[in-house]
Amino acid sequence: MIEELLHRSWPWYVTGPLLGLVAVGLLAIGNKQFGVSSNLRHLCAAFLPGNVAYFKYDWRRTGLWNLVFILGVVVGGFVGGVLLANAQPVAITAAAQVSLATLGVRDSSGLVPRRLFNWHVLLTLRGFLMMVGGGFLIGFGTAYAGGCTSGHGITGLADLQLPSLITVISFFAAGAAASFLLLPLLVPR
Repeated sequence: MIEELLHRSWPWYVTGPLLGLVAVGLLAIGNKQFGVSSNLRHLCAAFLPGNVAYFKYDWRRTGLWNLVFILGVVVGGFVGGVLLANAQPVAITAAAQVSLATLGVRDSSGLVPRRLFNWHVLLTLRGFLMMVGGGFLIGFGTAYAGGCTSGHGITGLADLQLPSLITVISFFAAGAAASFLLLPLLVPR
C-alpha cells in the first residue's frame, strides 16, 4: 500500500489541498509568505561580502526558514525523482503528443524532451541562449513582478491580491506565447 502510494503520482485533488494547507499554515504560524524566489536574496546576503544596501539585513531572522524550505524541496525532488522513481513513462495524451510533434518534440519517454534538455544541446549556441536567456528572463520577471509563480499563484491568489492575479495571468499568457512562438524556433530540426 505505502509502496504504491510513494511510487506513483498523486492526484490534483490531494496535492492541491495539501499545498494550500502549507500556505495557510505558513501564514497562520508566522505570517510567512509561501514562495521560492526570495531565496536568492537570502543566499546573497549570507555569502556575498560587500556593502550593497539591498543585502544588508538580518537574513537569519527573515530568511533562514525559507532557505531550509528550499533545501527540503531539493532533497524531496531527489528522493522523489531518483530514489522513488517511477519506471512507467509519463502519461501524455495522444492529442498532446501530436501537438508536441508539430512543434518538433517527438520524444515523450522522459520527464522532459531529451532533444532539448541534455548536455550536448546545452553546449550549442542555441542551447546556451535558451538556458542563459531563459534564466535572465525568469530572474528579471521575478524581480519585476515582485515574486515567482509559487508566491503569486499560491499565496497571492489565496490572499485575494489583484497584482497576483494579474501576474499569474501574465505567467500563463507568456508561457502559451513561448510554447507557440519561441519553441518552434528553438527546437533543433
